[in-house]
Amino acid sequence: MLVDSMGDIVITNDGATILKEMDIQHPAAKMIVEVSKTQDAEVGDGTTTAAVLSGELLSKAEELIMKGVHPTIISEGYRHAAEKCRDILETITIAISPDDEAALIKIAGTAITGKGAESYKETLSALTVKAVRSIVEEEEDGFKVNVLENIKIEKRAGGSIDDSELVDGLVIDKERSHPNMPEKVENAKILLLSCPVEFRKTEMDSEIKITSPGQMQLFLDQEEKMMKEMAEKVIASGANVVFCQKGIDDMAQYYIEKAGIYAVRRVKKSDLKRLSKVTGGTIIQDLDQITTADVGTAGLVEEKEVKGGKMTYVTGCQNSKAVTVLLHGGTEHVVDSLDRALNDALHVVGVVIEDGKIVVGGGSSEIELSLRLGEYASTLKGREQLAVSKFAEALEVIPETLAENAGLDPIDMMVELRSQHEKGNKNAGLNVYTGEVATSRTKDDTETGTAIGEYGQACNTEKNINYHTYPTPFTAKHCACHQNEYHLKSERDRTKRHSDVGTDRGQCCK
Repeated sequence: MLVDSMGDIVITNDGATILKEMDIQHPAAKMIVEVSKTQDAEVGDGTTTAAVLSGELLSKAEELIMKGVHPTIISEGYRHAAEKCRDILETITIAISPDDEAALIKIAGTAITGKGAESYKETLSALTVKAVRSIVEEEEDGFKVNVLENIKIEKRAGGSIDDSELVDGLVIDKERSHPNMPEKVENAKILLLSCPVEFRKTEMDSEIKITSPGQMQLFLDQEEKMMKEMAEKVIASGANVVFCQKGIDDMAQYYIEKAGIYAVRRVKKSDLKRLSKVTGGTIIQDLDQITTADVGTAGLVEEKEVKGGKMTYVTGCQNSKAVTVLLHGGTEHVVDSLDRALNDALHVVGVVIEDGKIVVGGGSSEIELSLRLGEYASTLKGREQLAVSKFAEALEVIPETLAENAGLDPIDMMVELRSQHEKGNKNAGLNVYTGEVATSRTKDDTETGTAIGEYGQACNTEKNINYHTYPTPFTAKHCACHQNEYHLKSERDRTKRHSDVGTDRGQCCK
């Protein structure tokens, strides 16, 4: 639960959301937040993995600096290591087709896991895959998926998560501006307005003196005449549905309603742009510039009751590559959490369809990269070899943390993982349910990870890393040789601390 300075409450388990809400001042910490944001924008998931890996890379770089290695050499070595990782990834990726629905559902489930929506993972995963597959466009160089423009997520508190549905078209969270307007319009001709259908206020204060009732009536008559002219311009366009970004005056609503037009006001700018794309209509900024060519079309526009509120459905559009996911949940916090989880899953599945490749989760990919990168480091000369070796060591933080969070012994699991991969079992990963190393690709209880663009990282299995780099609670120990108390994160750190000071572990910190 996060509470910002304005008192707004955010309940989430999403790494990117947590980092976004935090007020961070430290430059290095800000850099890690930017890494996480970039990962979220490019892929949609794996933000925690990116943050954990970035922190471990910085930690390994610090060790090299303490040994006297120049930062420039470290940076160059890391760059070589990243390029080599991409080459190694090509040898362990698994090809996937947009028609492989079962695999895509597993991938969507991986992205949804860890965000508070696990109980309805199957429902949301199926909804995600169906939505993304409906907007896939096939081009000469492969498939293209534009999630941001073609998929809209609309939230509505109330009902069960199982009530969530996929609508083939757009859903606008607005109702008719007047109850006497038609509830349903077939073969809709849609006019999109970004200008108000009402009087504009003057930019400066003005005062008009009226000396007789007749003058007052003249003002009222002129006002009604002007409003009628504005409404007639809308009616003359031939449209029977109007979406207006601004307000519509009550008098104008009366004339528009008399003409049998379905009108919606105060529509979001983003929704107006989507309507323009799917209906083929032009967004009008001046009522005097309306032409019949600016009017868009749709098969059906209707108002529906949705869990205590009313929404406008626009279906049968010219551009069929546009869908809306209507999410339901018990409370606003639940719906917001579902929104974040579904948004991540949509982007991840879209990236997988575009790339056509996935990698196995459960720490399998990271171990394979670490081992092969270590072999590559031994072929290098100079101090860059040290940086590449440290990069390989940093990759092991992912399966190691995964083992710790699953309550397994990290040392035993890492030894077994290395052994399996050295035997040629590239898909061997942690099965967090059985506590054993298994071939993740063939196990139903281990999720498939998604290939991450340039970083070459993978989303983890059902037991995601969750935001605890060291899940073991910090414990205070008294050390006689150090003459003070200090905090130890894990047994590994305790061993490292003693090796640093040249003290036998058996002689202190008992």
